[in-house]
Amino acid sequence: MADNSSDKLSPGTRLVTAGRKPEWTGTPPEPGSVVNPPVWRASTHLYPDSKALKQGKPNEDGHFYYGRRGAPTQWALADALTALEPGATGTMLYPSGVAAIAGALLAVLRPGDVLLMTDNAYEPSRIMGRGLLKDFGIETRWFDPTDAAAFEAATCDRTRAVLLESPGSLTLEVQDVPALAATARTRGATVVLDNTWAGPLGFPALQRGADITVMSLTKHVGGHSDLMLGSASAGADYYGKLRRTAQALGQVVSPDDASLALRGLRTMGVRLKHETASALALAEWLATRPEVARVLSPMLPGSPGHDVWTRDFTGGCGLFSFVFKGKDAGARDAFIDALGLFGIGYSWGGFESLVTPVDPAGLRTASAWPLPGMDPADRFGVRLSIGLEDPDDLMADLVAGLAAWNAA
Repeated sequence: MADNSSDKLSPGTRLVTAGRKPEWTGTPPEPGSVVNPPVWRASTHLYPDSKALKQGKPNEDGHFYYGRRGAPTQWALADALTALEPGATGTMLYPSGVAAIAGALLAVLRPGDVLLMTDNAYEPSRIMGRGLLKDFGIETRWFDPTDAAAFEAATCDRTRAVLLESPGSLTLEVQDVPALAATARTRGATVVLDNTWAGPLGFPALQRGADITVMSLTKHVGGHSDLMLGSASAGADYYGKLRRTAQALGQVVSPDDASLALRGLRTMGVRLKHETASALALAEWLATRPEVARVLSPMLPGSPGHDVWTRDFTGGCGLFSFVFKGKDAGARDAFIDALGLFGIGYSWGGFESLVTPVDPAGLRTASAWPLPGMDPADRFGVRLSIGLEDPDDLMADLVAGLAAWNAA
């Protein structure tokens, strides 16, 4: 089978063909070629003789050296992810999404630098800004994700990187990534985007202005809630920095997890279409319920950020939140506990639906919660990750939860 990961192919076709180079799946046309790259479990790669050992191998995927630099299973996954990201030269793999964020930031920041971080960032990213990066002498400043003027005002001569997350994984604000990236570029700052929500199928991050795009592969790519992985993709200007930093930190991923991610990648397109359609239907229904103060989903017409989402995105996913109209956290917890089909647990993007509480008031530094235009009493919400269940069954489950909320 030829390598058909050309940009001329549609994303859906690339999901099937990318990362399946003949040298990684067998020896066509000889017998023994397989559909999926085998799982190469090896710490030690052997050389044929002393001369070969002294010469070493190029520090590139596809060249054996030592298990920490990977083997065909990991190379195939990185190759496939690069093929899905327009403008990418290469992709580095990490043992989690948080590790990918840390790896990307440490590749471009040095002591004395300033990092601007969106105020709706994933909580571990915020913790990183207050802890790990601070310990390294890097200052983190937060900015309102929807206020471009405030973002520009927050930049300074020491600003060297910007961390965006659009939409935010709790409150789902959409950022004008092209505009913010253009402002960052005037300061010489590197733009790192956590693009886990939409991924490359829904948001071509490098084409929209990001320099490095990060994903938690644990979510949509894995798709089956059975692995932990992260990735960072970049063009030629930044891929080398990512690679050097990851190798200096000894970052390596399990070939078994890489194989699971490759399996999930092949069906990611059809899963996302189903989850997105179900999530939009449920979001539209929840917006009509008297118990709901606001649905937080950029896919929902009329919602904040919908115009930017329509302009810049080509797809969505099953993750959104909604806020209850009044009452307290106890009523919200009664809603959660009454659900039968929604599992209570962190993460998202798996085949099963999940629910977690949302109360971001303590996670804001530069912006308010509740959001502007909301009643201050409407502060407690939940985040839903919609899976592959029938949306009618999920709606019935939500009805039972709302009944418990009303009774609380």
